[in-house]
Amino acid sequence: MSETTQHIAQMSDLMVRIDPGPRDFSALNEAIRKGSRTGNENPNEDHHLNQIIPKPWGMEYRIYTDDFIDVWNLKINEGESTSMHVHPRKLTYLLCLAGQGVTDTLSGAIPVGPGTILRIGGGAFHSSKSIGPGPLWLAEVETPRNKYDLIRLRDNYDRQGTAYEQEHVEVPDLPATAVTYLPQAKLRDRSPDGDFAFRIRSGADIFYRRQPSDLFHIPLGLTGVVTGEIDILAPAQGDTRRTALDQYYLSLALD
Repeated sequence: MSETTQHIAQMSDLMVRIDPGPRDFSALNEAIRKGSRTGNENPNEDHHLNQIIPKPWGMEYRIYTDDFIDVWNLKINEGESTSMHVHPRKLTYLLCLAGQGVTDTLSGAIPVGPGTILRIGGGAFHSSKSIGPGPLWLAEVETPRNKYDLIRLRDNYDRQGTAYEQEHVEVPDLPATAVTYLPQAKLRDRSPDGDFAFRIRSGADIFYRRQPSDLFHIPLGLTGVVTGEIDILAPAQGDTRRTALDQYYLSLALD
């Protein structure tokens, strides 16, 4: 089996699994040897992470967070790309909401379009680009929560080796508000441009009231966090699996 086959595995029609390989370990060791370091997010102090974070390739903002799961919405402008970066300590899922793009690793490339799910293991370098027309919209699901678990290897905007941004833009009419029935949870209920809606729904509600606008359902229980396998549903792409009726989900939908 080749290194590329070991590194990138097609798990289903929708999900691709990306695990770190020898090239990732070598690149990570070299970056650390040259001085790159990861940090640790402090939820009680890093309040700017609840605002919009401008990026040279677009922007990102937090949709949902609790003590275990962190979900962000990324807008990558046409022709732009994120850095080739790695999260050494956390698991990441990239969900494509809209647009067309490609995610590169150190061993290959994966086409990305509406409904695509990429499962990216800790330590696997990756970079996502919008190939147009228009922006690429992604949702990024991360566990454990730690926005500063980041090392940039290469970057089109000379940010290689730098830490996560501190610059932010406040959006007073789009606050992240507490979800009273979920411990330490906060939710932003829509995107700044109004294209996407984000809601907490029970599995029973999703099962009995399916909505044609639904794109993804992300389970918020601890099972996926502990096992490292978050069972994300993609109903817009014909995913017919049932939700767990007694569990809460973060639903991402067209607004």
